[in-house]
Formats: sequence, structure tokens, C-alpha cells
Amino acid sequence: MMQTHKLPGPVVCLCTLVLLCMGTASEPYTPPYSDSDPERYDHRASHHPRDYHRDASEVKRVECRRCCDPEEEGPTYPHPAPQYQVVPHINITILKGEKGDSGLRGPYGKAGKGGKAGPRGVHGMKGSKGTMGPTGDPCKSYYAAFSVGRKKALHSNEYYQTLVFDTEFVNLYNHFNMFTGKFFCYVPGIYFFSLNVHTWNQKETYMHVMKNEEEMVILYAQPSDRSVMQSQSFMLDLQQNDEVWVRLFKGERENAVFSDDYDTYITFSGYLVKATSEG
Repeated sequence: MMQTHKLPGPVVCLCTLVLLCMGTASEPYTPPYSDSDPERYDHRASHHPRDYHRDASEVKRVECRRCCDPEEEGPTYPHPAPQYQVVPHINITILKGEKGDSGLRGPYGKAGKGGKAGPRGVHGMKGSKGTMGPTGDPCKSYYAAFSVGRKKALHSNEYYQTLVFDTEFVNLYNHFNMFTGKFFCYVPGIYFFSLNVHTWNQKETYMHVMKNEEEMVILYAQPSDRSVMQSQSFMLDLQQNDEVWVRLFKGERENAVFSDDYDTYITFSGYLVKATSEG
């Protein structure tokens, strides 16, 4: 036979109370109002009893709203608000295009005022000697003169012989050529000429003064027992490049002029009287 034990009364009461507390704690807590209720209880309202007596319009006025809601418009201003435009900044130095065509040359500007003369510079190095220039205009030279002599005798032969001189007394500007025995006219004008020779004993003296290839005057002496000095003088109108010279006639008869190595017996001279350019 099974024996039962009875629990004391206080123990039963304590167990019942614990079970009730556990059941209550297991139920979820539900607030007395929802989260969307605008008029939910504010624990701060307990400090201001007068908030319970505000009307609905006052409660609406303190609600928080966004400024973009259609119910309310933003403040108006007497002038429109300025509009700003964002302009991008471009570094034009990296946007270099192709080189364009050259433009037309502009007109010359007005001449500026002359500046003051600058200080004198230092002397430069001496340059090298230049080449000789061409012969100048002979018409600018109004002087011409020569006087030459011969110390050797000359005998005729089968052809004409040019009388060449070996002594130079005056030869201005070298117009007389000592190698050819001819005077070259560089200055056109009137010239005076003089020829002096010494004849040979028992021989004929026969000479011509020539202008180019034309006989101008003759100097002649017949054979004689003694020798004499014979001369001829004259004037000529010469043009530029004319030549005046003396020749010994060819030997049809014995023909000669006398001279020796010590004295000058033969002379030929000439000079310009008046240049053509002088008018």
C-alpha cells in the first residue's frame, strides 16, 4: 500500500506565486500607445501640467515639417534669389592647337624721335689689305708729261725701227712706256711734243714722229762732213688711247743717229697743254 506525503501549506502558496510571476514575465510588454501616435505620452510633460490643456491648433503648429512639403511655402523675398552657375576651369595651356597662317603685314608706323648719339666704340682690329681696284676715269686727271733720252746710237736696216729710250727724266703717271718707246694718251686734249737727235758724219738722218700708225712729222738731215744737233717740235690733238712714238726710216741709204754711252744726244718730250674736258 502506497503511502502519500502531503506538502505543507506555505510551500504550496510559494510555488503558486513563483509560477504566476514567471507567466507574467514571459508575456511581451505592450506600450499603452503606438509609435505613430502624434499625441503619445511624453514623460517630460509631467513637469508641465499646462501642456495637457493645449488645443489641437497649437499642437499642429509645433509639429516638425520639411521645408519642401507642399502644404507650406518658403519665405518670399522682394528680389529673386541669385542663380549661380558652376563654370569648369580649363587649363588652356594644354589645349594648344595648330599654328595658324601668317597675317598680312601691317602698315608702317610713324617714325620715332631720333635718339642721342651713343658713346664711341673701341677701335677694331686692322683688316687685311684689299685688292687693287680698276683704273679710275682718266678724264679726272688733267696733267700729263714725259721726257726721255737715249745713250746708244742707232743704224738703219731693211725695216722700220722703233726708237726705244733708256733714260727717264720725267714720266708723270707712267704714261710713257719705256719698254715699247710709246706715249699712251690717257687724257684727251692738246699736247706739245719735241724731238732732238744728233746726226752722224757723212750719213743721212731720216726719222718719223708717228701717231698710231700714221706719220705726223719728219726729222731729216742730209749727209754732211760734220755732225749737228737736229730738232723737231709740234702740237697734236690726241684722243684717248692714241699712241705717239718715233721710228727710224728703213735703209734705202745709210741712215743713222749718233750717241755714246757717256752723254745723252737723243731726247723725246711731251706734255699736256689743255685737256678736252676743260672746254
